[in-house]
Amino acid sequence: MGAIRLYMTMSLDGYVAGPDDTPDAPLGVGGFRLFNWLDLREKPGPSGEVYAEAMATRAVISGRRTFELANRWHGDHHDGVPIFVLTHDIPKEPPPGSARYVTDVHEAAHSARAAAGDEAVLVHGAGAAQALLRSGELDELELHVVPVLLGQGRRLFDNLPPDHVELELVRRMTTSADVDPERQVTHLRYRVAGPTRNAR
Repeated sequence: MGAIRLYMTMSLDGYVAGPDDTPDAPLGVGGFRLFNWLDLREKPGPSGEVYAEAMATRAVISGRRTFELANRWHGDHHDGVPIFVLTHDIPKEPPPGSARYVTDVHEAAHSARAAAGDEAVLVHGAGAAQALLRSGELDELELHVVPVLLGQGRRLFDNLPPDHVELELVRRMTTSADVDPERQVTHLRYRVAGPTRNAR
């Protein structure tokens, strides 16, 4: 089966959104600075390569908060792939399009792996990433590290238990030096190699 892989853009000091993120400002104050590298997503180079890989994933696991802040992706994250939304409670109104709510992290991981087959599962959201790490279901982290310090906002790894999670660097790609400084990014892929990973 394919890997369950977190794709997440973050500042050098660990923030994935600025302060005061709301549905009207889903990345908070100043948070859109983290996504300037996406201006290069259709061009040759590391950012284009990473973006194409993300769009080739065959299932999505998202946290409920991320799902809502993204306006539920109007029911379609990319190409109609199944979207499994981790939530503490199931709303009465069903989600749109190919999304479904799931309360159990292991069930979400199992269903997403089955849907993706041999292809990767894309994970979005700090809450989903933390839940999958705690449960031993996250295989890889693809972190897009932007050379900026946001100073405050929402951190990616704030609510993990004190146990160590060992990571193995398997790939590092950086935009070339001639790219606009505000579009510079380093793409780091880590394999979760520590004791929290499920033995499969």
